[in-house]
Amino acid sequence: MTPVLRNADARRLFLHRHALAEPAAGPAKSDDLLALIDRLGFVQVDSVNTVERAHHMILWSRRPAYRPENLRPLLERRRDLFEHWTHDAAVIPMAFLPHWRLRFLRDETRIRERYRSWQGPEFEARLADILAHIAANGPVASGEVSLGEERPQGEGPGWWNWHPSKTALEFLWRTGQLAVSRRENFAKVYDLAERVYPETTHLPEAETIDWACNAALDRLGFATSGEIAAFWAKVTPAEARAWSAAALARGQIEEIAVEGADGVLRRSFARPGVVAEAAGLPEAPARLRVLSPFDPALRDRARAERLFGFHYRIEIFVPEAQRRYGYYVFPLLEGDRLVGRIDARAKRAEGQLQVAALWPENAVKFGRQRLARLEAELGRLARFSGCETVTYAPGWLREG
Repeated sequence: MTPVLRNADARRLFLHRHALAEPAAGPAKSDDLLALIDRLGFVQVDSVNTVERAHHMILWSRRPAYRPENLRPLLERRRDLFEHWTHDAAVIPMAFLPHWRLRFLRDETRIRERYRSWQGPEFEARLADILAHIAANGPVASGEVSLGEERPQGEGPGWWNWHPSKTALEFLWRTGQLAVSRRENFAKVYDLAERVYPETTHLPEAETIDWACNAALDRLGFATSGEIAAFWAKVTPAEARAWSAAALARGQIEEIAVEGADGVLRRSFARPGVVAEAAGLPEAPARLRVLSPFDPALRDRARAERLFGFHYRIEIFVPEAQRRYGYYVFPLLEGDRLVGRIDARAKRAEGQLQVAALWPENAVKFGRQRLARLEAELGRLARFSGCETVTYAPGWLREG
């Protein structure tokens, strides 16, 4: 009989694997910070800074002692982390670098074709010159290798406005010939990969596929083969299906049925005994947390909706008049439930974290105790983002 993982246990297990079902406490620098990122697998990097950038908020929501300056030494001095691509740009433990060789190799063809299609072939003529320039002159930002090119005119900033040399830099980074040495004002500074990355062993493709599937399942707790493939966005769906079938035959994983928020059972894979493990986990603390929209627990929007009944979409690119909520709203996690979403911005010049609106989720009521927890969390968020006070717009609580 197929074991059934009930929804409450599934949520608790999933959040436990993402370090969100335990007290938000503990050290958040040096080796402790590295261990947290290793546990998560990666932390997505994003430029939007309405309160604080996504990678910083992801780490702060788990370790409130974290501050943005804690990350830089691991990336730029110790080189315990590197910046590359999973489903998007992310900081990744340097220990995983040998398994990124497969990513570099596969991107050589995939990204070249994509950039040719969307940018034109001109960037390819810049590749050798850019490598030679960096070898002779050291790290560069994209604006320093424009070779007299003007950025194409468009309807605002974006990768579609890259000049050919910028496109070449990104191609060389994505294929492992360059590395991000550091960031200055959030702009990437590129250097030759051998100056940033340590020497690593070139692993067989099969070993990396096995590592990626195992590492994904262990961080997800339970998953379909498609979710395993999507976690790192490194192996193909067919490779994840083949790995799952082989691991099942060896007894390394088992089939379970995971109950969704709607009561529907969904076939998934898990380590043997995970249903009993989940049932034995302690309840998540009642603390209310403001999460980044790019939090690892929410990255897979479909999975979050199945587990929590929480439908979330970024509305940055939705015309303002058509937005249901706001430009960039933050999900609210309380215990093992997503209880709402909040529109807040840090106005550092005024010293204010300004709350425009909060939308409770479904039948959730923000009574006195929950509002007190929210107020405490927003106070912490204000201090984290460099603000002294929290202000609320008229009618900010959108209940009913």
